[in-house]
Amino acid sequence: MDGQSNYFIGIDVSKPFFDASLLIVTNHQKGVIETEHFINSPEGIKSFDKWLKSKKVPFDPATLLVLENTGIYHRLLWSYCTEKKLPVHIGNAAHIKWSFGIARGKNDKIDSIRLCNYAFKEADTLKSTPALNPVLLYLKDLMTARTKLLSQLNSTKVYIKELKAVNSKDVQKIMEQAHRQALEGIKASIKQLEMRITKLIEENNDLKTNHELLITVPGIGHLTAIYMICCTNNFAGNISGKQLACYAGVVPFEYTSGISVKGRSRVHSMANKDLKKMLHLCALTTIRHYSEFKHYYERKKMEGKHSMSILNAIRNKIVLRAVAVIKKQRPYVDSFQKAT
Repeated sequence: MDGQSNYFIGIDVSKPFFDASLLIVTNHQKGVIETEHFINSPEGIKSFDKWLKSKKVPFDPATLLVLENTGIYHRLLWSYCTEKKLPVHIGNAAHIKWSFGIARGKNDKIDSIRLCNYAFKEADTLKSTPALNPVLLYLKDLMTARTKLLSQLNSTKVYIKELKAVNSKDVQKIMEQAHRQALEGIKASIKQLEMRITKLIEENNDLKTNHELLITVPGIGHLTAIYMICCTNNFAGNISGKQLACYAGVVPFEYTSGISVKGRSRVHSMANKDLKKMLHLCALTTIRHYSEFKHYYERKKMEGKHSMSILNAIRNKIVLRAVAVIKKQRPYVDSFQKAT
């Protein structure tokens, strides 16, 4: 955030309520933190707006509001901040929690005060979250719905397959018939969602442009491109390739200390597992259908590298190239194929 803020707001959000804490800094002197409790609803947002106005909080860069990413529960506040042009930082919950240090006990009011102090201490480094984009939110909801339905479909198929090993033919036939209509309904719903997703991409120029650029990268398909767009808010905030690769969990980190701790470099368990799975499938596709990656995989295998280590390196390469084509706004050029 540019410059120093004079007003710092920390908000702890839950499904039914949210607690807000306000710290006013005057001439570099911290005032007393004030707190208030609101209902997480449109009426509660109106009360929150009145409370801010009663405290004469300016809706400009002199104010910084910080809250944790709660999935869907913070959307009303995000929408309010976008409408009022109030700078807001929606942070990773784990990162913010660890920044508190050792904390004994918790409740919503105390958490909002901690977030308020966090906003004050980290104001110079925190970046304002891009404005809420209703189209992107709709796209994310469609993708989430598709993922949930696909999970239900696969779960039901596995259940029926396992029954086949223990049931008689007559009983198994009845079970399959009982689930057939449900399976067909889920498949139809997934197909309908995919049609809506495709239509939404086609109707929005910004989404369509980035989607078309991403699918030029080796291995990246239609759904992976859309998922990347959702994860990055259509690559807003000038995200780097390393940042996205770290978020996807494909960057190995060193684990050493002195002469006693000499662990191997490993990827961290904290990652977007869905994006990581998609990138893994992308990597498998590249070593089958793209000469550059096939030769790379075979060469590293000859050097004695583990298969998963090589695939992880390919996943990393895919992410870096995806970000590169977005930043340059030019399709990917297969220079390896060109050279051969």
